[in-house]
Amino acid sequence: MSSFVSHTSVDCADAYALSGFWKQVLGYEDDPEDPREPGDEGCVIRDPESGHTVLFLEVPESKTVKYRMHFDLRPREGTRDAELERLRGIGAVEIADHRGKYGPGSGWVVLADPEGNEFCILRSEAEVAAMQGSSSNGDG
Repeated sequence: MSSFVSHTSVDCADAYALSGFWKQVLGYEDDPEDPREPGDEGCVIRDPESGHTVLFLEVPESKTVKYRMHFDLRPREGTRDAELERLRGIGAVEIADHRGKYGPGSGWVVLADPEGNEFCILRSEAEVAAMQGSSSNGDG
């Protein structure tokens, strides 16, 4: 017997605004059964390809320490560096740059969303495949 992930939940101060940011980051859509509206205490977005959903829930307490879980993202198209620029353009803030940590073309960048939740942008699958044969995939 085993379990599966039903959805990913994110605690936040403004479910509508933060779910809108992540819709742009992930290319997700509103859940047709539960469309997002301003003032909603819970907002769901879903991946049109896989059906994976992320639920944003408003909570009274703010983020005070680093979370022990976070999203590691790969660009669906293009490169890590091009995706990094796109994410900065929609409001992500760079926290740490680990590019080149394992040699040229390797590594990742740690970012934060508008509420300070950290996530990482890794190299695309095409970039990883191009470096096959190296001693490490370099994406931690």
